[in-house]
Amino acid sequence: MNHPLLRWLGFLMAYALNAHAKAEPSVAHPHVVVIVVDDMGYGDPGCYNHQSKIPTPHIDRLAAEGMRFTDAHAPGPLCHPSRYGLMTGSYPFRTDVAKWPTHPLIDKGQVTIASLLRDAGYATAMVGKWHLGFDERGYDKPMPGGPVDRGFDHFFGIRASTDIPPYFYIRGNRAVVPPVDHIASNRSDGWSAIQGEFWREGGIAPNLKLENVMPRFTDEAISIIKAHDAGKPLMLYLAYPAPHTPWLPAPAFRGKSEAGMYGDFVMMTDHEIGRVCAALDAADMSRNTLLVFTSDNGPVWYPDDVKRFNHDAVGGLRGMKGDAWEGGHRMPLIVRWPGRIEAGSSSDQIICTTDLMATFAEVVGKNLPANAGPDSFSFLPVLEGRQPIDKAVRGPIVMQSGSGGTMLIRSGDWKLIDKPGSGGFSKSPPARIGDPPGQLYNLANDRSEQNNLYQQHPERVAELSRLMKQIVTSPISRPH
Repeated sequence: MNHPLLRWLGFLMAYALNAHAKAEPSVAHPHVVVIVVDDMGYGDPGCYNHQSKIPTPHIDRLAAEGMRFTDAHAPGPLCHPSRYGLMTGSYPFRTDVAKWPTHPLIDKGQVTIASLLRDAGYATAMVGKWHLGFDERGYDKPMPGGPVDRGFDHFFGIRASTDIPPYFYIRGNRAVVPPVDHIASNRSDGWSAIQGEFWREGGIAPNLKLENVMPRFTDEAISIIKAHDAGKPLMLYLAYPAPHTPWLPAPAFRGKSEAGMYGDFVMMTDHEIGRVCAALDAADMSRNTLLVFTSDNGPVWYPDDVKRFNHDAVGGLRGMKGDAWEGGHRMPLIVRWPGRIEAGSSSDQIICTTDLMATFAEVVGKNLPANAGPDSFSFLPVLEGRQPIDKAVRGPIVMQSGSGGTMLIRSGDWKLIDKPGSGGFSKSPPARIGDPPGQLYNLANDRSEQNNLYQQHPERVAELSRLMKQIVTSPISRPH
């Protein structure tokens, strides 16, 4: 190849091949990043509510680059049940979620999304709020039963929310610094007892500042992304403890939204998500990353707050955190996967975050073990545009409300709640003689659950009651 033209053509071919090689993913499976925020409502991000008073440019960017689900649900309307369902693919009513303060909710050997992907060759890391319990024997001792014993190679985070003491960081299964100091409780004027800069008194690690926890988690997530070996797929679960109370926006965000200190804290949460996305871009990982963004349950945002700020944190739904009504568990959920998911797309399919396990299994070509993900249905066909719009990708969703005494089932357009009232944090209407013993709504034309059809459709009530009982009493609801 002595002729100059031939040498030039050879150079172009080599350059093209090299550029093509660099453009190809360096690992067989995509990286998986799951970002879960805490107590963010369906109507908070602008991409879900054009009348939102809170700027969320980074979440909106994810929606513009991926698929936005309009009917996605948490497995429960509270923090720990929701996270249990997401991690295990199992409805949280199948276990005793109340034992989390001193015992692990996830059993030893139980398959999690982390153990599933680790078995498929992934490096697995978790950063943030666990809230699924440890075997607690004192904070100066190892804490078994947490993330590093349930599928994660690495963990840096906290045991629960930043309003539930004791407050301290955990790395692996040990306290970084035990909570040997004490912090007094705190409240905010002008808000309810569980809003604002609210936290409970208790132990705290020396020098830990609650306002620094969220950015500290972002820093940790970015360090994991930067240090990751490009030859191996990464699974990163980033569980922010925000915008859950205490609402502690950094000075740069104070007064910047039109929804008070809550809106400012949502803005800060969005900013931190943007930092993580920028780190993925800088590491050239975004193009080969399946990124999931969602919230664990609805917001603590009362009707008086809606009136005061003209901001509806549940975007026209009814209720809030803890409730059987939609505002308690219908969540923003966005999935971005460049080249595999159509940018700017949306889906009205009913899904639950228990479905992440089966979806990830299909992504990596694994069959779920018989004892794994009993309530997990893969929605990969929806993400790839293969699922017919008029064909449901999963069976009915069944969940327990925050009160623990109310059950609900969602099947197609119909939703049955087996008791009157919210079943959670919202104030329920006063009971009247002749009121039905439960609630039935057709969400196709009554998304805000205002027209109770329980007495008009007894046959539908009977059918859904039978189906709910069948799912509750059976150990599995997915096809097997």
